[in-house]
Amino acid sequence: MSANERLRHDRLTFYKEDIEKIDRLLAEFLRLSGAKCALLIDKEGHLVTRKGEVRSIDMDTISALVAGSFAATKEMARLLGEEEFTALYHQGTRDNIQLSLVGDRTLLTILFDDRTTVGMVRLYATETAKKLSEVFHDAEKRQPGNVQLGAEYGDSAKRKLDRLFD
Repeated sequence: MSANERLRHDRLTFYKEDIEKIDRLLAEFLRLSGAKCALLIDKEGHLVTRKGEVRSIDMDTISALVAGSFAATKEMARLLGEEEFTALYHQGTRDNIQLSLVGDRTLLTILFDDRTTVGMVRLYATETAKKLSEVFHDAEKRQPGNVQLGAEYGDSAKRKLDRLFD
C-alpha cells in the first residue's frame, strides 16, 4: 500500500449520513445492552461521536486515554505473540469500561454500571461492531481517493494552475 493509499485508509472521513447511522447503532446498542454510554473514538484519540449518559466527563481526555490504553495493550499483545487484543475490560467499584476494536481504526468505548452485566455488554458490542464495520466499509468506498481520474484530468489541472500563476 502506497503512502497516499495508507493516508486515505487511515483518515476515513465520516459524512453527516455516516454519523447518523453510527448514532442510530449506538442508541440501539445502549437500549439492548443496558449500558450508560457509548463512545466511538478513533485510534489517534479523537472522539467521532457519542450516545448516552456522559455526566461531566471530559470527552477529549477520556478519548486520548482510551486510545493510549489500547495502544499500550497492543504492544503487550505483540510481546505475547498476538497481533493485538480486540477487546479490553476495566472494572471499577461503580463503573466499568469496555473497549472494542472496530475494524482497524476505531474503538467502541462502553461505560456501564451494575444495571447490566459484562456479558450483555460484550454480546451486543460484538454485534454493534460488525454493523459499524459495514458503515465504515460503505464510507470508505465513497472516499475521494477511491475515485479514478483519467490522465487528462491531471494535465488539465496543471495547465489551469500554470495559467493562474503566469
